[in-house]
Amino acid sequence: MPLSSASAHKKLDALSMTAMSSSTSSSSFAISGTNVFEMGKYKVVLQRVEAAERSGCGSKTKSSSSTSPPTNPPPPKPLLIGMPCEAAGEFPVLLLLHGYLLSNSFYSQLINHIASHGFIVIAPQLYTIAGPDTTDEIKSTAAITNWLSNGLQPLLPPNVHANLSKLALAGHSRGGKVSFALALGKEETGTSLKFSALIGIDPVDGMDKGKQTPPPVLTYVPHSFDLDMAVMVIGSGLGEVKKNPLFPPCAPKGVNHEDFFNECRKSACYFVAKDYGHLDMLDDETKGIRGKATYCLCKNGKSREPMRRFVGGVVVAFIKAYLEGDSSHLLAIREGVETLPIELQCVKFLL
Repeated sequence: MPLSSASAHKKLDALSMTAMSSSTSSSSFAISGTNVFEMGKYKVVLQRVEAAERSGCGSKTKSSSSTSPPTNPPPPKPLLIGMPCEAAGEFPVLLLLHGYLLSNSFYSQLINHIASHGFIVIAPQLYTIAGPDTTDEIKSTAAITNWLSNGLQPLLPPNVHANLSKLALAGHSRGGKVSFALALGKEETGTSLKFSALIGIDPVDGMDKGKQTPPPVLTYVPHSFDLDMAVMVIGSGLGEVKKNPLFPPCAPKGVNHEDFFNECRKSACYFVAKDYGHLDMLDDETKGIRGKATYCLCKNGKSREPMRRFVGGVVVAFIKAYLEGDSSHLLAIREGVETLPIELQCVKFLL
């Protein structure tokens, strides 16, 4: 069963107090498993799904346009699924929502990183063209969540099982806003499954304070988010900086990661990456017109690989803590014991 926010909070608090009171800082941590900022031990297959189908481990990517049998309902939206392959087991599930006008395929390397640590990552393509209103995206995400119980397992290899009692929700940019909106019950959208962890990856609620896209998520009341789950917010230091005078910043002050974290309650954590931009967790190469635009519209760091490794690693550390009860990596990051691929300009925990 997933950890509740209360039980996970108690575990993290107890472990952190032990670590901080120890006179031998680095040696006092017993960090389990591999470095979360490196690739994990599982071989991963990425599968595209238009209509539900059984997967094979023979290729990195698989596409389908076939009609599913009635007992295997197709997903409400096209999916890109990253899953451990050639390993038997039961794995937690992460639902990952893309940013504004981005393709889910732009997150392939990030998905691969997270899945290699023993998670099933589901990245829907919520739309190809969208206006400012996110209502349809919130409803689509709820529909995908409700589809998981009957639709996901038939898509997985026979030896891989999805543990839907350990379910996390994450979103980047506008997808971060949608994730928070669904978790907060905006648009009266209910889900049949319970999320145990919520992650905003450089979330954005609109163009500026007072110019939020509907439905607005931020209230500008500190600690106002009434969420029955642990929350992590990841921000980019360059997200609020303009790339050029012709375009606004991609994550403007007043509607960005700082404001989202300010409204979080316990248990929550917050990391801001210095010298990296709003889109620096995407693939090294993003193709097509939209892919090329990702290099032009936002202020970027020197390369994407370090930021992508950080985002992938801290997501793994967070969901290991709140879905699997292994807080060692998250505490090591907090205490500066784990070596990071980037420099952080801000780290905060609400415990």
